[in-house]
Amino acid sequence: MTIEVLKSKIHRVTVTEANVDYVGSITIDSELLEAANIIVGEKVQVVNVTNGERLETYAIAGKAGSGVICLNGAAAHKASVGDVIIIISYASMDFEEAKNFKPWVIFPQTATNTLVK
Repeated sequence: MTIEVLKSKIHRVTVTEANVDYVGSITIDSELLEAANIIVGEKVQVVNVTNGERLETYAIAGKAGSGVICLNGAAAHKASVGDVIIIISYASMDFEEAKNFKPWVIFPQTATNTLVK
């Protein structure tokens, strides 16, 4: 049996931009992507803590250390600059393997979207 489990989570970051005119996706500071083990093009779920919206899109890398969190395309209608969101990715794996799997979960500083070092 294969199940889906939490693989990665960027917990509570602040939306810095919303760009309706971009093709699509969510731009995420590449330092946050690396720390959360999310790769460019990976499917992510975005949960908007501020307004309750949820959506799925894919990740693209933003400038390292910039703190950028930008919802692009249609997703930009689901969040406003200043909203707090959670970014989640999942992985499919064998049930027994999943019992011992440890996800990557990071807690950046919400005000700046930077890693606490």
